[in-house]
Amino acid sequence: MVKCILLDDELPGLSYLRRMCEQIEYIEVVKAFTDPVKLLKEIDALDFDVCILDIEMPGINGMEVAKRLRDKLVIFATAYKQYAAEAFDMEAIDYIRKPIQKERLEKALQKARLQLKQKKETSDFIQVNSNKGKAVLYFKDLLYITVADTDKRDKRAVLGNGTDIILKNISFEDLIRLLPTKNFMRVNRQTIVARNRIVAYTSDSISTNILDADGKGVQFALNEHYRKAFLDSYLH
Repeated sequence: MVKCILLDDELPGLSYLRRMCEQIEYIEVVKAFTDPVKLLKEIDALDFDVCILDIEMPGINGMEVAKRLRDKLVIFATAYKQYAAEAFDMEAIDYIRKPIQKERLEKALQKARLQLKQKKETSDFIQVNSNKGKAVLYFKDLLYITVADTDKRDKRAVLGNGTDIILKNISFEDLIRLLPTKNFMRVNRQTIVARNRIVAYTSDSISTNILDADGKGVQFALNEHYRKAFLDSYLH
């Protein structure tokens, strides 16, 4: 899924944009805003990949908002053509003229989807909210992720140096979206395992070279719901 936030100071236009986004199967609209100031106040608490926003708005225009989105992808949707050059100088994913056509919007979102996939597969870490604040989680250090003991909304990331990190309020679906699929595999509802740690499998279990406190290899259940996807990925 591609997670989007929307910004347009005109409510009818925002509602129309939201309806079109919700008709695209791989798009999730996280939140829609009519006020750029309110969006910027909430930005650090929002989990999203792409911002689709208007440019001409009272107070703070879309260009200024986009500059504050840091590493997030941006698609401009506007009735004005004079900002196109500036938008592409900012490395916006696309620049859509209003009235927005669904086909044109989907083309822009496909560009965003492809860039997100490429970014995920070439990155070697992700930034996460942890019990110790913002943390960098390097893929090479990560052995597996499971549910935290204290709160099921949190996840426990076990690292190769014998330590672990509690990832705060994040779903397995979000983790799979963030982690490179070539390196990590979900084997049951409560576990994601590093692919290079898997040494054998049966129809209902995964054996790894991760050692427990007794020096034995850790095993994980291979749930029926995830078995086909696991086999398709692991064998190819």
